[in-house]
Amino acid sequence: MIETFFRALNRRVIPLVQSGLANPLPLGVGLVVAETTGRVSGKQRRVPLVSTRICNTVTVSTFRHDSQWLRNLETDPKVSVFINGNQRRGTAEIDRGILNVVRITLDPRDPLR
Repeated sequence: MIETFFRALNRRVIPLVQSGLANPLPLGVGLVVAETTGRVSGKQRRVPLVSTRICNTVTVSTFRHDSQWLRNLETDPKVSVFINGNQRRGTAEIDRGILNVVRITLDPRDPLR
């Protein structure tokens, strides 16, 4: 029941955040949409996440150890992050613990936005 609620919410939130609504400034906190590759399906999967951004580093976290987006990044650390309506490529580094922290380094060849 709760998963159905969050899936419905994500369907509405993702397009808004992807277009730039509530995205972090180059130094700040906000929402981003992360796109990972499904480890089983190979399909692109998008999820909205609260993030902290410092220039080309976007940090996200979760207490959940079974988050699918986190498990996808463990299989393939390549990720895209939508910021200000633009898709930025990056690479994720994961620190597992009580709080799972993911640091995404955005590709410096993508223009800064």
